[in-house]
Amino acid sequence: MIVGGCDIGSATGKAVIMNNGTIVSYTIIPSTTKPELTARMAMDAAIEKAGLSSLGNLGYIVGTGYGRLKVPFANENISEITCHARGAQWLCPTVRTVIDIGGQDCKVTSISDSGKVLEFVMNDRCAAGTGRFFEAMARVLSCGLEGLSTLSLQGKNPAVISSQCSVFAESEVITLVNEGVDLADIVAGLHNSVAGRLNSMVGKVGLVEDVAITGGCAKNEGLVKALEAKLRVKVKRLPEDPQIVGALGAALIAREKLDKKS
Repeated sequence: MIVGGCDIGSATGKAVIMNNGTIVSYTIIPSTTKPELTARMAMDAAIEKAGLSSLGNLGYIVGTGYGRLKVPFANENISEITCHARGAQWLCPTVRTVIDIGGQDCKVTSISDSGKVLEFVMNDRCAAGTGRFFEAMARVLSCGLEGLSTLSLQGKNPAVISSQCSVFAESEVITLVNEGVDLADIVAGLHNSVAGRLNSMVGKVGLVEDVAITGGCAKNEGLVKALEAKLRVKVKRLPEDPQIVGALGAALIAREKLDKKS
């Protein structure tokens, strides 16, 4: 029983193919200006990695993410909130709070022991704390995304970044650089600021352990450490790439849909 999930975000497209409950392949590619093209490229690459010949080999496909309505080959589409919850719970059954940090928004979701969404909050009105924000900061500081994480962990006296707006935060960072503040302390302060914002969102749904982070920013260990300090809990590290959790959840739902049809 081969199924697929396709998560089209603003920054990346992800596809996961599963066979009888096992992940057989996945891909992560940069998004193009056309969501339907991104979906096709991501899924075609996953099909090739799985050793399959075509979309016809998949019994059911669920689309999710920002561009889910533009996945031309999906049997149906499901919100990314539901898919991230399902994917995170499948990877780590003890997870009850999911923090999804995507390319252009952040979401915090509380889930039941079966992976059902109980409550969620979403920040989609400001880029601060999203993948785009970190990309912009990496460009300003000329250190790359991996460099941001490394520098954050080296900060001894994190600077105070008070702006909640990404534009003003960038201006604040540039000012600190010009004042000669140590780069590692600036970056650590930046991560603390984002972690504080996420901590407030978690407070709105209620913190219930275990906590997992999904999305590309979950690979930023500096951010994970900063968030752990704010939440005062240990964040669960997922056993698969956290960036594919939405597509994985979509594939899991695709399997359930196919089961009901057969």
